[in-house]
Amino acid sequence: MEGLTATIITYQEEANIGRCLEALKGLPEEILVVDSFSTDKTVEICRSYGCKVILREFTSYVDQKQFAVNEATNEWILSLDADEVITEGLKNEIISLLEQETIPFYGYEINLSLFYMGKIMRHSGVAFEPKLRLFNRNSGAFEFTYVHERIKLDGPVGRLNGTAIHYSYKNLYHHLEKTDMYTTLAAQHNKHKGKRYHKLWVAIKFPATFYIYFFIKGGILDGYAGFIWSLFAAFSSTVKIAKTIEMTARS
Repeated sequence: MEGLTATIITYQEEANIGRCLEALKGLPEEILVVDSFSTDKTVEICRSYGCKVILREFTSYVDQKQFAVNEATNEWILSLDADEVITEGLKNEIISLLEQETIPFYGYEINLSLFYMGKIMRHSGVAFEPKLRLFNRNSGAFEFTYVHERIKLDGPVGRLNGTAIHYSYKNLYHHLEKTDMYTTLAAQHNKHKGKRYHKLWVAIKFPATFYIYFFIKGGILDGYAGFIWSLFAAFSSTVKIAKTIEMTARS
């Protein structure tokens, strides 16, 4: 059986990390946590689960995650965020995969579903999203993007059937905070790429995006949570363009 290291980067994650680590029981040979000097109980909780904890000053998400990969004992890596929880089905699927004599792909996408407003979303564009999280570190690495880091591999990627649940937002206030942060990063990326938008596009973007998420992507089937998610998705897309226009005008 191939060895597996689960890597997690943390900062002030005492509310999430225990749930994440509990779900990993019986799966990896090693859990490696790179913590950015949390002042809450994050490190204490990690050590109580037998994790190897390395304290490292935060530079960027991609740097922290790649550092964790480099420090891992095993070649196969399961990269998770502290607010993600693998299901029992996914855990058993990974165990079966690593027991194979020959693993056919260089990495594997897992299905990530969002837990939002007290429920696991089944539609709304945030259910069963394929995310590359399981990979052989000899075949690639994390690469930089302005908004979200990603893993780039030099070979074929497969997809597992199992799911992980993403507990990304504590409440609507937290969702607003993250929306502000990510729209700023996205606008910076747009400006860097030289993208330009007409101001009229701001007025068009909101209703168009809401329609796509609520009706085409099935937000209506997720009820009230689907409506709020579609509302925030439309708001985020619109603000990203507005911030890009503002940044471009200032420069």
